Amino acid sequence: MPTQREVNVHAKNDRSTFLSTLPAMQGDRTAALAIVGISAVLFALAVPFAGTPLVQVPAFVASYQSALAVSDIITAVLLLSQFAVLRSRALLLLSTGYLFTAAAALTHALTFPGLFAPSGLLGASTQTTVWLYMIWHGGFPLFVLAYGWLKDGNGGDKVEGPTARAIMLAVLGVIVAMIAIAWFVTAQHDLLPVLLKDGRYTTTMIGVVSFVWSLSFAALITLWFRKPHTVIDVWLMVTMCAWLFDIALSAIVNVARYDLGFYVGRLYGLCAASFVLAVLLIENVRLQASTMGLLGRLREQSAFDRDYYGKRLALYGAVVESSNDAIITESLDGLITGWNRAAERLFGYSAAEAVGQSIYLVVPEDRKAEARGLLNRVSTNESIAQHETVRIRKDGRQIDVMLNVSPLRSDNGEIIGASKIAHDITEEKQSREKLRREIEERERIFETSQDLILVTDGYGNFVQVSPSVKDILGFSPEDFIGHSATEFIHPDDLEKTRSEMRTARRGRTKRSFEARYYHYDGHEVTLNWVGNWSEPVKRHFFIGRDLTEKQAAEAQFRQAQKMDSIGQLTGGVAHDFNNVLTVITGTIGILADAVADRPELAAITKLIDDAAERGAQLTKHLLAFARKQPLQPREIDVNALVLEAGKLLHPTLGEQITIMPQLTEDAWPAMVDPGQLSTAILNLALNARDAMPDGGTLVLETRNVFLDDGYASMNPDVVAGNYVMIAVSDTGSGIPADLLERVFDPFFTTKEVGKGTGLGLSMVFGFVKQSGGHIKIYSEEGHGTSVKIYLPRSTGVQETDYEQLQNVPIAGGDEKILIVEDDALVRQYVVTQVKSLGYAALEAANAAEALVIIDADKDIDLLFTDVIMPGSMNGRQLADEAARRRPELKTLFTSGYTENAIVHHGRLDSGVLLLAKPYRKSELAKMLRTALAS
Repeated sequence: MPTQREVNVHAKNDRSTFLSTLPAMQGDRTAALAIVGISAVLFALAVPFAGTPLVQVPAFVASYQSALAVSDIITAVLLLSQFAVLRSRALLLLSTGYLFTAAAALTHALTFPGLFAPSGLLGASTQTTVWLYMIWHGGFPLFVLAYGWLKDGNGGDKVEGPTARAIMLAVLGVIVAMIAIAWFVTAQHDLLPVLLKDGRYTTTMIGVVSFVWSLSFAALITLWFRKPHTVIDVWLMVTMCAWLFDIALSAIVNVARYDLGFYVGRLYGLCAASFVLAVLLIENVRLQASTMGLLGRLREQSAFDRDYYGKRLALYGAVVESSNDAIITESLDGLITGWNRAAERLFGYSAAEAVGQSIYLVVPEDRKAEARGLLNRVSTNESIAQHETVRIRKDGRQIDVMLNVSPLRSDNGEIIGASKIAHDITEEKQSREKLRREIEERERIFETSQDLILVTDGYGNFVQVSPSVKDILGFSPEDFIGHSATEFIHPDDLEKTRSEMRTARRGRTKRSFEARYYHYDGHEVTLNWVGNWSEPVKRHFFIGRDLTEKQAAEAQFRQAQKMDSIGQLTGGVAHDFNNVLTVITGTIGILADAVADRPELAAITKLIDDAAERGAQLTKHLLAFARKQPLQPREIDVNALVLEAGKLLHPTLGEQITIMPQLTEDAWPAMVDPGQLSTAILNLALNARDAMPDGGTLVLETRNVFLDDGYASMNPDVVAGNYVMIAVSDTGSGIPADLLERVFDPFFTTKEVGKGTGLGLSMVFGFVKQSGGHIKIYSEEGHGTSVKIYLPRSTGVQETDYEQLQNVPIAGGDEKILIVEDDALVRQYVVTQVKSLGYAALEAANAAEALVIIDADKDIDLLFTDVIMPGSMNGRQLADEAARRRPELKTLFTSGYTENAIVHHGRLDSGVLLLAKPYRKSELAKMLRTALAS
């Protein structure tokens, strides 16, 4: 591409700006000081001879006055030409001052005696010319004073309106003022004091001329202190110095007309009128010479530019034609004026077909308003970048294009059209849309994944964490991001994790391994991980599946297998032992008859018989646990059986234990062996008695319940359906948590040796399972125990009002509920159920976590908390503290204990809302609405 040459069009030390605004340089000051110095020397030489009389030469006065007037008029014209551009009020006043001096000089010449008439023209008297001289020499300093006060580096205040009018007003003002002054000093001369008498100056003259001289000196001082100095300011100061010398020689130190001071003073006045004029003329000549040189250089530059821009235009034309993007120009009315080859390829129209046609040629019908809008915006000098739209090809196919639109200007800068660059983005947009969908799909997977998705950098620091981390580990994603994985992984699994990451970086993909992470509440969570390494982005990607439910299910399965295995073993042993006892009990009678006459042997026989009976009872219990005892089920009224059992228990349990029946009026009938059920209740009551050595309360309850699919999923041996619940609850010492899983094992007991066989609960367990039911035990040390027996409801009966009520769908809500439950599996189940009802659910594993959430979130509507929880604060205490912090917060309690039992134990106040576990979804929904409305 040709390069553009720049021609220097400015001379060195450019002085082409106006002298009234151009700052004075050192050369100006030096020249001015030299002239003032020479003038001062000449003035000093002339002063001693100022009063020397000389020959009267009236022609000198005429010549002097004419030269002075011409000089002042030319100076005024040059200054007014600068004013016409700068509009400076100060410059206008200075120009007017020079016009005034010219008018005064002419008037003074006309009235000077002996010049045009013996006593002067215009009716002049002896005092006219001397007063005109004083007014003339006093008026000019006043104009200079005004100029000095108004001017600044830019010329001072600006005159508004046409400059020609201001100039005309100034000229007219000077003429009117001069006429008025001339009339006054001629027609009214008798009113003026006498300044000249017999060709000599009077005392009044000395005072007047001193005042006039002082005005000139004041003007000089004003110019000196009004900085910055322009070139005009410097030469005006020289002028005022000469003006002072003029007044001093011709009106102060001389004694009369036509003496040496008279002539020399006027020569100083003529010089004063010439200084500024000379500078202006010199500058104008220099400016003209500079202008001519500039004009020559501009012509040279213009010729070069024509050649340069001609080459550039040809080059740009080649660029436009070879561009891969369509370049189109159009007029403001939408007619196509330019169409390059890329436009032909993109739209299918040749340049001959397109140029001269409307741009609507390639605009779909539904986009015409948009195209018109683009042109309207361009016409207002707006450029449009990266505008995506749709255009149509000659073959009718629509294409996606990216437009960049700019105004197209004429040589004088007027907007005459638009220039458009169109880039085909059809494939790019399709790829972008495909990528957007893929990214959105991945984000949805990331956001909704039930598994934990982690992304770390090469150093093991988390950069992205899926929201499921809250459900699985209790943390928020923000708790992980920026932190190292080592802060959350169990120390024993760190090396294994690092080894897997190193293996993945060596190219192995889809690595699967298990590692434990710490939950927010401190317990361990085992996760099965699939890991991968991406070399392009230097990231590790992990997907972790929570094995908690799987491990719990496996544990339950192993427990069921264990119980089945023990049952098989126990049943086999009991069967064989029963055969042995059958032989013993069958022959002991024969032996007793044989030794009836021998008392000592008869006593031994009795002992053997008692032991065999006890062995028979033991095998009966073993068979019950093994679910192999013969049952005689029939439809029974559980309320009647429980009441009958309660009556029989009074003498057995003693007076220190209070028995409280709490029976549901419409309890369903159950198909069960009544004898075995009575025995089971008796066994549970005896265990309760042993847990309350100092007395207490035994609560016997019945209730209709429905065990739903959710509960059945957490208890594999349960079939969802209707059950009659019989609960036996005590206020005893409770069972330690680490022993709860073993209480149904045969021969397991916490009682002292000789005080129990360890078969009571195992017999109850076996009987309930053999009857198709379910048994659940809830116990907390220091709070008591509640054993719930769920027996299948007898079939063939009509649906009760209670069941109909439970089956009615109950709506949820949109409130926010905080769920506090220490059992992770139960907590997850409850959160799922609450969310399915439409509520927003927050969760906490203990009271401490719950209080942190309550303080942080002021929008929580309901606290749904378990009553018995580990830690320093139980559910009741948590509710009290929450109420203290948030008096408006409502509370709903839940517990594995029954409502009657837990209220009786004193852990909840009477009337407090409690939802007993297990509960169906409809019960949960109803209690949540009840609690929120309370």
